Amino acid sequence: MKTVKFLTSALAAVAMTATLASCDKNGGEEADPVENIILESGASLSGRYNDNITLKAGNYTLPSSLQITAPGSLTIEPGTTITAEDNGNIIYILIEQGAKINANGTADAPVTMTCSTEESGAWGGLHICGYAHTNAGSGSSEIGNAAYGGNNDQDNSGSLQYLIIEYSGYALDQDHEANGLSLYGVGNGTTISNIYVKNGNDDGIEFFGGSVDIDHCIVENCGDDSYDWTEGWNGKAEYIVAYQPENSSCDCLMECDNNGNKVDATPNSHPTISYATLIGADAADDPEGEKKFGVKFRAGTYVNMDHAIVTGKTVSISLETTHTIASFAGDDPQSTIANTLISGTFASEAPDTYGSTQFAAGEGNSTSFDGTFENNYVGMTDGCGAVDAGNDWTAWIR
Repeated sequence: MKTVKFLTSALAAVAMTATLASCDKNGGEEADPVENIILESGASLSGRYNDNITLKAGNYTLPSSLQITAPGSLTIEPGTTITAEDNGNIIYILIEQGAKINANGTADAPVTMTCSTEESGAWGGLHICGYAHTNAGSGSSEIGNAAYGGNNDQDNSGSLQYLIIEYSGYALDQDHEANGLSLYGVGNGTTISNIYVKNGNDDGIEFFGGSVDIDHCIVENCGDDSYDWTEGWNGKAEYIVAYQPENSSCDCLMECDNNGNKVDATPNSHPTISYATLIGADAADDPEGEKKFGVKFRAGTYVNMDHAIVTGKTVSISLETTHTIASFAGDDPQSTIANTLISGTFASEAPDTYGSTQFAAGEGNSTSFDGTFENNYVGMTDGCGAVDAGNDWTAWIR
């Protein structure tokens, strides 16, 4: 039987450092978990471990990055806050392939991951690597250089519920930025529900391949795209909100790719998006005349979108690349958009194949949404509080 060690805050930092060597690779093999470590509020977290670590409800600091390797796990009790220390270094939490994170808060006691400096880009967010497919072969995470990808779409990396991630988006360099929640080849055995990512400097939630499903997620005021997918993601996103406030530097509400280097790479990105409320605040072109985009379907991605609102951008939906646009054509199209209301234009690089005319003819679609929700909130039975305060699944963040 494994030893269960309870640590007080006074001993926690020393013990965490002392066990660090337990997961170092010698000869390419991972050791079994050395211990089940239970930490009490006040502990300082850092290092790379293959232990099973449990954080009791309370407050913890993160002076440097925390990585969990197989076959270890990180369990976080409801009501826990982890605060990264803004000390000039990139600080993040990384769950490697074969390891798990179980951060299961509640509506009344969410788990919070934040930073001592309450500014976007102050720390590196949460990164999870799994064994599910990608169409880019095996890869390494942008932050932490951890392997991801494989052929197990049922892979289980744990469970995230009622989790807040804020002030993420640290830029390691021009090509390596940290999203709020980065999902690398994560399988659909993983639970991701009721996530709130806010005030980040890069994307809110990004998928790099994988098959993981998400539901009841909110991304607010993240500096790049609210949601982003690439490398063959084919999961579901149900009941999601993107909100970009006025005068923000945000980019797209959704930026959607198959593979930017090879648009016909397989398996193809082909998620299902349902009950999406996507709200921008950049309806006018910028002074240089650059269009503001809501949703870009491009780089060969397919999609099935049903019951969505896209508002507050010059171009609500844009279709780009021949491969993507062709997926909407024919009697049995691979891609579909239905019951979707937009307040900006619908743009297409090949309007004769599928453009604004075909979109407007689709079931329940409209290009004349007036930007208000009181009278036009179609089908979103678990909608925003501005519509139905008695049935507001976002109430836990307020």
